[in-house]
Amino acid sequence: MEITAELLGVSAGSAGRPVRGSGVFVGGHGDRGGAADGGTVRVSTLRTGEIHTDGGIAAGTPDLISGGVFVISGAVVDQVLNTGTVTTYGQNDMVLDNWGQVREWTATAPLTSHGPSGIGFVNFGALGSLDVQAPITTHGTGARGFHVYDGSLARASFASIATTGDGSVGVQVSRELPHLEVRGDLTTSGGIGLSLVRGVQVELAAVALSVKPGGRIGTATIGGRIATAGADAVRAGVGDVDLSGVDITAADGRSIVPRAAG
Repeated sequence: MEITAELLGVSAGSAGRPVRGSGVFVGGHGDRGGAADGGTVRVSTLRTGEIHTDGGIAAGTPDLISGGVFVISGAVVDQVLNTGTVTTYGQNDMVLDNWGQVREWTATAPLTSHGPSGIGFVNFGALGSLDVQAPITTHGTGARGFHVYDGSLARASFASIATTGDGSVGVQVSRELPHLEVRGDLTTSGGIGLSLVRGVQVELAAVALSVKPGGRIGTATIGGRIATAGADAVRAGVGDVDLSGVDITAADGRSIVPRAAG
């Protein structure tokens, strides 16, 4: 079975009264049993306005997440447009999250998280291009700006990313990412703290740019500063990234840490 839709002007909650749970949640039957096992939701355009959510997840919970705008498995979307601010307030609350198939995702208003282990944008699915034209800002222990966990993503572009809190990584790449661009600054503030990673609370350092084992960035362009306050600025495998000519600073750590040494 297939359902088709065009979803325009969807908003949820307010700064004073965020909705409980996820804000916008689009998905089909799921893909654990293959396409023949269930239905697909095909969306030409998903356009959202202002979104405010609080998932209400208990502190330290390892196996639950929520999202401000969440595309999950079984959903195939041509374009996602976030034209209003998207803000999350709770534990494990992702701001934007993709587990489905999206051709193009564009955000033109600020993306903000205020809870522990929140992430500005996280990708598990198949995504062609991501363009965030306004700042990503996260506040809280383990709250990260952008993470490619799994799946595929061809191009990711950001206005700026700033994270605050222990374990609050700016950009973390665990899969192939051919093109990464941050037009402004990429900054973090914090030391080592617990963060939710694949259903487990683990210790992370608040590095600005992290390339994990299995991750690779084809080209990375940072228009402003890469800076940290409280941790190392960049951690990557030896020879993985050419950072010559880039101004990298770390107030209380090392500017570049080879993976073998870190």
